[in-house]
Amino acid sequence: MSKHSSYSDDQGQSFGRLFGRERSLHNILGGGKVADILLWKNTKLSAAILAGFTTIWLLFEVAEYQLVTLLCHLLIITMLIIFIWSKAAGLIDRSPPNIQEIRLSESTCRHLFTNVNWFLFKFYEISSGKDLKHFFLAVSCLWMLSVAGTYFSSLNLSYIAFLCIQTLPVLYERYEKEVDYLATKGNQDVKKWYRKFDSNVLNKIPRGPVKEKKFK
Repeated sequence: MSKHSSYSDDQGQSFGRLFGRERSLHNILGGGKVADILLWKNTKLSAAILAGFTTIWLLFEVAEYQLVTLLCHLLIITMLIIFIWSKAAGLIDRSPPNIQEIRLSESTCRHLFTNVNWFLFKFYEISSGKDLKHFFLAVSCLWMLSVAGTYFSSLNLSYIAFLCIQTLPVLYERYEKEVDYLATKGNQDVKKWYRKFDSNVLNKIPRGPVKEKKFK
């Protein structure tokens, strides 16, 4: 039997969605402007952000621009634009930007702090070893990331991560069925491997006797 026929037969079976999700990918990503950007619903804005990050990467990595120099030049250009705009507002019949529209809202700050607290809670929960599978998975991912860090600079890793965030969601949305099929098959193989590892290795690790607690 060929691989294509076996894939077609497996397609007839019911495979769950990736990570067992029930909501759409757009809702998982927040359902707002961020989700529209990541899924390229707003093509012009997504392309502009990608072009901006690519320009920054080229300036630092290819042109070897220094961070302090670039920040100072950007601030100087911004100050000159605001100065000219404020002084010539009467001539061009257009008011300068309002600082209240640029300020971060309280809801945005609360959302950022909520995500930070969630990350810290998950980090402690996984590090405590309550779930050995997640613990070994996190350690393995961090080790692979540290190995990649020896071959790539921090800027290159950040740019690669940005490209993944900017392209993988829209690719997954386009090829959702194929990815869910492969992910489900891979998850089944990983579970089989972990059961063998658990029975052949983890269960054979000697453990000390559990002391019974004495209640007064």
